[in-house]
Amino acid sequence: MKQKKLLLIILTIVCQFATAQNIQFHYDLRNSLNKNIPTSRNYLTTTIEMFKPDKWGSTFFFVDMDYNQAKGNIGTAYWEIARDFKIGKCPIMPHIEYNGGAGRSKFNGFPIDNAYLLGASYPFSCGNANFSTYLAYKYNAFTKTSNDVQWTGTWGIPLFDNKMTLSGFIDVWTENKDRTGVESGKKVILLTEPQIWYNVNSNLSFGSEIEISNNFYTKAAGYDSRLYVFPTIAAKWNF
Repeated sequence: MKQKKLLLIILTIVCQFATAQNIQFHYDLRNSLNKNIPTSRNYLTTTIEMFKPDKWGSTFFFVDMDYNQAKGNIGTAYWEIARDFKIGKCPIMPHIEYNGGAGRSKFNGFPIDNAYLLGASYPFSCGNANFSTYLAYKYNAFTKTSNDVQWTGTWGIPLFDNKMTLSGFIDVWTENKDRTGVESGKKVILLTEPQIWYNVNSNLSFGSEIEISNNFYTKAAGYDSRLYVFPTIAAKWNF
């Protein structure tokens, strides 16, 4: 019941942020390319994404929905929201962020543990290309609290008079090896999702996202190796 309530809250938030800058549709090919993973089929993921700067800083959020259950039902709902704050003309800005969500397996629902981040970000440009990076303390609200650090980099690079765009992010963070606290020690996790888009016009784009991860998936979830590469076939509508 708690997981259903959390999912309802996330869906409500999505409706409230109806001014999102883009919506993406990704057909995930992971099952076709990897036979040793627990998913029994390829599936659709939708992403709603917004970045909005203002005179006080900027806000960024995205919401992912994985339609990976029977009959194409939603199996995972996950969102992140972050805020950078301007302090005068200082190029480095305070950064706060929240991550969380909920999921559903074949047998039961489960929460995606909340994470709270506090750090400093540095956005910068090089020609028409935009970049941003931040370093933050990360509080992971596992059964056994995990105090960690995360580094993130993002990019958006227009090419060929905006006919193509390279975008994406890279995250590197630490967390407890065992979220229950039975096993001690830390692990380092890498997650990056570079995207390439062909822009048909200012609204419609087609392309691909490649999820590359190391230590991100767990044996408890049915994965049997540390490194995975999952590409998608994608379309995007820019508002």
